Amino acid sequence: MIADLDETLRQLLRDELPIKNSEIEVRFEQPKRENTNKWTKPTINLFLYDVRENNVLRQHQWERVPDRNNGGRTATLKRSPLRVDCSYMLTTWAQDPEDEHRLLTRCLQTLFRFPTLPEDRLVGALRNPLYDIQARLASHDRLTNVAEVWSALDNELRPSVSYILTLALDPWQEISGPIVRTLTVRSGQARLEGVSRKGHLEEGTLAELSFIGGAVRDKARGGMPVPGVQVAVKGTGLFATTDAQGRFTLGSLPRGEYVLVVWPAEGRPRERRILVPAVDEQGRPMADGDYDVEL
Repeated sequence: MIADLDETLRQLLRDELPIKNSEIEVRFEQPKRENTNKWTKPTINLFLYDVRENNVLRQHQWERVPDRNNGGRTATLKRSPLRVDCSYMLTTWAQDPEDEHRLLTRCLQTLFRFPTLPEDRLVGALRNPLYDIQARLASHDRLTNVAEVWSALDNELRPSVSYILTLALDPWQEISGPIVRTLTVRSGQARLEGVSRKGHLEEGTLAELSFIGGAVRDKARGGMPVPGVQVAVKGTGLFATTDAQGRFTLGSLPRGEYVLVVWPAEGRPRERRILVPAVDEQGRPMADGDYDVEL
């Protein structure tokens, strides 16, 4: 991906400066003395000197992946992508210092016009990015010890400009599993004696509320999800609207029997009797223990 970033920058500079007949070269190698002495043409050098995670944009969370099969019976999750800062040192090289300064000015004018890299200019793995590729040029908090950099490169000190681009890296795999139909929250006063052994609650102090979730599908269309319809629990004032995958979530509900009502865009409302939570007396899931509705 970093190699594709190099090629994107090369093409952007060639098109926007513009560079004709290869009269100016764009290079990405270390500007060591032994290398720069071989450069006979005016040269723009972008030396990648640092790569590190952008902790400001770090997100430790899971994201739901859209259901590609439109079945709505499984949930697919994926970790948020990593954001990485690629830091370049921009320099220009020519026989005449005035030519170097003119070339550097043209580079600054070009790159300042693009605070984010245009999507139509991206190549290879950078196409269809998850996030915009943001750019920071001449940042004041980078390359603060330029003399040390050039000393390490064994070359003479010259004007150096920082150029930082933030990429999104997505190394994570998708994880699929069954959709959670019922979430039950229990609360109450803990009994001090035996808590570490069994964790029982005092009898009569236990409060139990459940959240339920399901999907609305169109039977005539092979079970396709139906978005944008209202779903409610009769007599409770609880209602929701199905999302793009036809899913809905309702709660919180005390244990008991209820009537689920769905209002399609056309036709009469559809009702279905449900049990919350959908488990038997032994706490085992019931055979018809989902809250899906077919229209």
